[in-house]
Amino acid sequence: MKTFLKMVLAVITGLIIASILFFVVTLSVFSGMAAAGKKSITIPEKSVLVMKTGALIPDRSSSNPLSTLDPLTMSFTQTPGLNEILKNLKKAAMDENVTGILIENGTMPSGWATADEIRTALWEFKKSGKFIYSYSDYMLMQESYFISTAADAIWINPTSMFDFKGLAAEVTFYKDALEKLGVDVQVIRHGKFKGAVEPYILDKLSEENRLQISEYIGSIWEHVVEVISESRGVPAEKVMALADSLAGYDAVLMTTAGLIDGTIYRDQLEDSIRAATGTDKGKKISYVSMSKYSNVAVKHTEATSRNKIAVLFAEGSIVMGEGDDTNIGGNRYAEEMRKLRNDSTVKAVVFRVNSRGGNAIASDLIWREVELTDQVKPVVVSMGNYAASGGYYISAAARKIIASPVTVTGSIGVFGLIPNAEALLDNKLGISSDVVRTNAHSDSPSLTRPLSAFERDALQKNVERTYSTFTGVVAAGRDMSQPAVDSIGQGHVWSGADAIPIGLVDSFGGLSDAIREAASLAGIGEYRTVDKPETTDFYTKFLKELTGDIRARAIRNELGEISRYYFDLKDIISSGGIMATMPYYLEIR
Repeated sequence: MKTFLKMVLAVITGLIIASILFFVVTLSVFSGMAAAGKKSITIPEKSVLVMKTGALIPDRSSSNPLSTLDPLTMSFTQTPGLNEILKNLKKAAMDENVTGILIENGTMPSGWATADEIRTALWEFKKSGKFIYSYSDYMLMQESYFISTAADAIWINPTSMFDFKGLAAEVTFYKDALEKLGVDVQVIRHGKFKGAVEPYILDKLSEENRLQISEYIGSIWEHVVEVISESRGVPAEKVMALADSLAGYDAVLMTTAGLIDGTIYRDQLEDSIRAATGTDKGKKISYVSMSKYSNVAVKHTEATSRNKIAVLFAEGSIVMGEGDDTNIGGNRYAEEMRKLRNDSTVKAVVFRVNSRGGNAIASDLIWREVELTDQVKPVVVSMGNYAASGGYYISAAARKIIASPVTVTGSIGVFGLIPNAEALLDNKLGISSDVVRTNAHSDSPSLTRPLSAFERDALQKNVERTYSTFTGVVAAGRDMSQPAVDSIGQGHVWSGADAIPIGLVDSFGGLSDAIREAASLAGIGEYRTVDKPETTDFYTKFLKELTGDIRARAIRNELGEISRYYFDLKDIISSGGIMATMPYYLEIR
């Protein structure tokens, strides 16, 4: 028996030691990857920069190699952020070793405003006289095609398809499912257009909500069609007719119509690239990924300037507390803005906002610091795919607001959701509860009983006060009257193109335009940009990735497209309090 116990103890000890050694070795490997990713490299002459579209492109690149890990396949897929792509395109235009760009099109959307910024940057790159070719092996999606309209030639594989059909926005409703579970969602809201609550109380779109969705996706599509028409020399009416007839399924028809340049195989594409780069037939083409090209050193005149423009990236839901790298923590971003205000070397701040909104109080904390900072130095907001509800709240105090015509913004309205799970607990699970109070409403709001008329009225007044504060913030920041803000508020969602005439946005442009505007407002000619907030150190990220982030990616891999429902509900449950968020989870495709 003693021998057996000794053997068991030895095995357990061995496993512990092996686990520790494995952890140390793994940490060393990833540390090496992180260090290697920062080393400067050189690329050969006649190189072709490869830009992959149809992948999830965040506003800001991650410095953590684990962020590229697929936990199911254990493979790494590096996805640079928009900030990195824009810098690389500018750098490549001046790089003698880069002869052109190959756009490799995928199938996953990154957002129309992101696509619009990349396309604009590619258009600037073309001024260098270098070529841009676009190619699709499988399916050419609309968003990728929109980017590719900046290319000299757009080709697809002969057996692939072109998904060209216009835009659609689908809303999922949970009312019947919640009723079957025995959960009653009690809604407190202000604004006839505040559709965020509709999925929980209706089984189809209200007429007001249908109207606003139709307006802003129509505005986005109008911009897309205009760009296609101008870049391809095809009348807008013909572009619309091709979308209506699903002509994209016929590559020959789309080629004849002028929307693409033809169908070729990969080897034929490479022959065209060899001809464009002056590479001998049969010789290997030097392809350089966007991530690798980030490490190519190029001299910049602004690198030694003491004057700095800080670019503060705010992406994700607005939440209470510190938050993390996937959302916007109210306390964390308020503190970041305070630091930038007190840093004398920072002459202006570009606040990059890409958010559907979130917690109203957290939004207010950030707004206050933006207001105070703009009194000291210029704050320019650059809107991404979304800057809606709480995302607009935190933008309102900026001196200038710049957006893409296809940005989704506005949604000035607030709501609260109080679920009543009494029927679920009692009738379906057989769980009951009792409560002892010191006062009449000590347990309010409760998940185990419905709101009383008094409680509902008290919450409604709170929502009204928050809405009044919201419209007051916008009125002060945009130099409008509060009634004027209310007339375009009520939860109404607007496209960037429609937001300019009503005063919610100042001008069209992307991140680069916002940086130039900030420099102009600060009165500085030479400057360098610094990205904020500071990225979390590698080891802290490593530990987080081993738990939460890898778990989240595993859920996305397992559930696929429907994983968004899980994360959407999780955000609402965890946000707490009165919400200033965009109506529902809406993917425009």
